This record gives sequence, structure tokens and C-alpha cells, in this order.
Amino acid sequence: MVPHNFLALPQEQSSLDAAQVVLIPVPYDSTTSFRSGSREGPEAIITASYGLEDYDFELELDVSEIGIHTTGALEPHMAGPGPMTERVRDAVTTYLDTGRTVGLLGGEHSITIGSVQAHVDAYPSLSVLYLDAHADLRDEYMGTPFGHASAARRVYECCPISLAGVRSLCQEEHDFIRKNNVPVWYWDPNSQRSSPEGVLDSLSDTVYVSVDLDVLDPALMPAVGTPEPGGMNWHQLVSLLGKLAESRRIVGFDVCELAPADGPPACSYTAAKLVYKLVAYACGNRQGR
Repeated sequence: MVPHNFLALPQEQSSLDAAQVVLIPVPYDSTTSFRSGSREGPEAIITASYGLEDYDFELELDVSEIGIHTTGALEPHMAGPGPMTERVRDAVTTYLDTGRTVGLLGGEHSITIGSVQAHVDAYPSLSVLYLDAHADLRDEYMGTPFGHASAARRVYECCPISLAGVRSLCQEEHDFIRKNNVPVWYWDPNSQRSSPEGVLDSLSDTVYVSVDLDVLDPALMPAVGTPEPGGMNWHQLVSLLGKLAESRRIVGFDVCELAPADGPPACSYTAAKLVYKLVAYACGNRQGR
């Protein structure tokens, strides 16, 4: 029987005692405003990960040797997105207190709020690299300040944040970015408005990485709740994360908004590969690479 965890690891590599990394599936999409389905994302990522090679030739690292513990799915809080934020925060805190690196498998992007709050408690000098096609800086949207369109705004309120890959935003968000000098790398390979180096330079030494999969081009990643024309390709995204890992310490991450029913199986595999790369970038140096 195939072990039901990320990378289908045996007990000696997937138990909590053996793990440097804890992955928490969060099948939650209650504030989705366009296409629902990201609640199915965590399960699809885990299942797709069975097909990944454990060895990363770029980093010359067997990622499985890091030790990855996959928890049970975090049950959605039916009282609403505010209480769900608290539930995520408590769950992440539990594992941070044991010294593990914690990653979330989303689920919609609102789950980032509670995770970042927990990480700020553990790492007071934290900053966040927020990769998304959308700014997510609305103060509230559709009646809640804790929805997917407000995740970056809530993060901004507890630690510095830098946005990358943005190619859609509303007037409120545009004004907020200008007023508060929020570092943003607008995605346009032909534009001189901003650069990835500028965004990376704005980050502290301790970084949490939050990825909405719609930062990728929908030709590569159509299986998202709010697809946006244009976007990064795989190598552009991984190159940016690799540069980050060379100069900063990645202490936590999430990968959000996979809606597997809206795209081919390759989308789930790509999402799983991104989780695998983030695990390697966050903890690979501890393995002596």
C-alpha cells in the first residue's frame, strides 16, 4: 500500500520525530469569489507528489532525506473566515513550537493570514514574499476582512510584505501601495517599472513565502480560482525562489489556490513540484548541500 503522505514516504522519513518539515493540508475555500474548488487542492497535491523523483538534480539533494511529515487535513471552521484564521494560526504554532519548518497546502489564499501570524510570533524579524497575480490588499471584500482578497492586507498589518507577479489590482489597492510604499514587482517582462532584485532587496533575512498558483501563466496553470492572463513560467518562478534561498532564510511557506477540477492533472503535479522545491530551498542547506 502506498503511504498517503507527501512524496509517499515510509514511516522512517515521514514520522514527526524524523521530520524537519511539517506540511499541513488546509482544504478551505469559503471566501472564493469566482471559481470554487481549491478545497480539493491539498489532496490533489499529495496524490500527485507520488510521481515526483525524490532527488533534485539542481540542488544535488534527495529531498526525502530532509524528513517530511504530512498531518491530517485541518478541518474548516464553519463559523467563518475569522475563526478559521485562528484555527490555522493555532495549528501552525503547534508545530513551530517543536522547531519544525511548516508549510501549508491550500486551499484558498486566506489561509496565509493565520500562518503568517504564527510565524511572526516565532520569528519577530519576519518578512513575507507574496507571489500572486492579484494584490490581495483590499481592506475587506464581500463582507469579510479575512477573505482571499484581503490576505496581503492582513499580512501587511503584522510584518513587512513584498509582492511579486502582480498583474491585476483595484483602485483601492493601487492607492494603498502608493501611500504605503509597498514593494511590488509588477509582472511584465518588458517593463522597467520594477525588478525582482528590488523586491528581494526589500526583504529581511528571515522570509515566509506565500504562493498563489495564479502567479503562473494560465497556459501552464489553468486550475486556479481566479486565472489572470499572462504570468510567470515555471523557470521564472523557480529562479526567483532560488535567488531568495541563496540570500535569505526561508522559514515557512504556503502554496494556495489549486482547483484541480479546472485543469489537467499536470497542474496538480506542478503544484506538488513547487512544494517539493520550497521544502528543498527552506531546508536543503541543513542537509549540507
